[in-house]
Amino acid sequence: MTQPRWYSQPYPPEGASAAEGIRNQLGRPELDLLTILVRESAQNSWDARSAAAVEPVDYRIDMWTVGPAHAAAWRELLQAGAPTGSDRFPLNDTLRRGAIQVLAVSDRGTRGLGGPTRADNAVGPERDFVSFIRNIGEPRDTALGGGTYGFGKGIFYLLSKAGTVLVHSRCRTPQGGYETRLIGCALWKSYVPETGGRYTGRHWWGDTSGDVVEPLIGRDAESVAQRLGLRPFASDETGTTVVVIDPNLDEMAAGQAAGYLADTIAWHLWPKMISVEGRPPAMRFSVTCDGVSHPVPDPRTTRPLNMFVAAYEAMAGPDGQDLACLKPRKHLGRLGLVKRIVPPLETTRAQRMLNIEELVHHVCLMRPAELVVTYRPGPKPPSSNQGYAGVFRADEVMDEVYAAAEPPTHDAWNPHSLDRPESTYVHSTFRRIDEALNGLLSLTGNTRPGSSNVALGAASSLFSGLVGGAWGIGGATDYSKPGSTANRRSVNDDGEEVVPVPRGRGRAALTSGAPSGGPDRHSTGDAGRFGTASGESSTPRRRPRVQYIGDPYYDDRGGTSVLVQEFRLPAPGPQRIRIDLAVTLPGTSGRETDPPIGASMPELVGWEDEAGLLHTGDPYVVEGGESVWRALVQPAPDTMTEIGIKVEAVKAS
Repeated sequence: MTQPRWYSQPYPPEGASAAEGIRNQLGRPELDLLTILVRESAQNSWDARSAAAVEPVDYRIDMWTVGPAHAAAWRELLQAGAPTGSDRFPLNDTLRRGAIQVLAVSDRGTRGLGGPTRADNAVGPERDFVSFIRNIGEPRDTALGGGTYGFGKGIFYLLSKAGTVLVHSRCRTPQGGYETRLIGCALWKSYVPETGGRYTGRHWWGDTSGDVVEPLIGRDAESVAQRLGLRPFASDETGTTVVVIDPNLDEMAAGQAAGYLADTIAWHLWPKMISVEGRPPAMRFSVTCDGVSHPVPDPRTTRPLNMFVAAYEAMAGPDGQDLACLKPRKHLGRLGLVKRIVPPLETTRAQRMLNIEELVHHVCLMRPAELVVTYRPGPKPPSSNQGYAGVFRADEVMDEVYAAAEPPTHDAWNPHSLDRPESTYVHSTFRRIDEALNGLLSLTGNTRPGSSNVALGAASSLFSGLVGGAWGIGGATDYSKPGSTANRRSVNDDGEEVVPVPRGRGRAALTSGAPSGGPDRHSTGDAGRFGTASGESSTPRRRPRVQYIGDPYYDDRGGTSVLVQEFRLPAPGPQRIRIDLAVTLPGTSGRETDPPIGASMPELVGWEDEAGLLHTGDPYVVEGGESVWRALVQPAPDTMTEIGIKVEAVKAS
């Protein structure tokens, strides 16, 4: 069996690239190393997908500590022929100290690294091995692929504190068989040894018996991979595993880093996770740490990613917009937008890396490969509880233009890096997106012809001036007091309680639910709301009333954002409750119970008990007492919602 050894590349007379220059080709990206790893490696996997595969590409990240059964083999095999000195070859120190940590990125259902193993022989289209292992900066050869130039593979070396990776791959041969390959690569910095000469800082680990270091092939590769504890390939399986030795986890514990990677996969690769037009997802994703799975969030059910999924479906459907450059005339791509009432976000590290924190107001940019380029922020909505998401997908004809506008990390479109007219196309893309967002948010301020009301789209921006001090919070509601406003909660799009415009004694009496002949000044309850107390027993008893608990707030129920008002019915006995909903428009002294043309009204979703069970019906009979109930309301977009809860005693039959 061939014994693998390290080979260090000396500078040839004609010169070569130094390791430092190759490591710096990614530049100084804004994203962290783990995020770039996910983006670049998944892009490589997608571009390497097998044309004959019927299953989705399987992409996984596994982290583990090399166990006692394999640690000795790692130290024995990976130190053979290594250069001396930790400053020249830091893998030496990594292997000598305690536990060996590794991170493996694997794909299956891909071609694997096939083709010739020598760069001077790679003259045909099959040259995956030399493109990944030998050469730097080769142009892409995949039509509509995610990558452009092969700089992204440098992230594997940057992530390794030792600058070292192992590459384990299985590919098809020209004869139709299968071949397993295993090679190690290190990229650190150039150096001059004491014995003289000069070295580039690039090293390869493999079969050094010839004039060029070659990968271990076939059974030799499989045997060494087994000794190292690497996951084997099935007999008819192709793909590649890149093992990063001693990964830099940005001071996170391994389990925490695994969770972060799972979240990062969802944010950057969600277009590959969703089924489209009945087709299964294009890729499958998984993350493990020491054998423990860290599930990747489902973008369809995870806020606020589900908004981008909805925007994608809008883009691909009849609601999508075609964007065009007007001069020179060119179709740019398709845009989909959605706007929703959104509860406050619990931001994650992956979201903060994308500058998506308290509010979603972004458009996801992607090329035809449908890999996320970036989330471009747009104007903030006028309400902190309103958000929007968009997806722009470039047209296939324009793919080369947008690809050329990307930096090596593929995380932006920079028009200034292009000449005209290509730069004009990218500038026009951003202008068309901004115009569509202004229309979505009604930032032009236009109203309907002949109407004196503020356009509904801009209404929420005016509510911010109506916010007053809190009132009636946690206290009993007394509907009978003339002029009282404590019987109703007005909530704007910010989820803030708003003091209604004073209405006067008569208006307040009607609003409070007292009989039309005027308010019952002596009533302490709500019995007069649906009838008088005449004919009832004169025995003193507690009359039904509503006790609101805290402020209304937005929350999710079954993927839908609802407005929640908690309350109690402190009087004992069966009581009939019903919802009283309205909207308030700015600049008016009244409330609207009939929606304007083209507008919607808030609707009761149901009554939720302490066990979380939802009860429908309006009115609905409940038992009074200390139990906390919740009124769930679907608010009307771009309006201030008023919530009132009416109550009456249920007469004994």
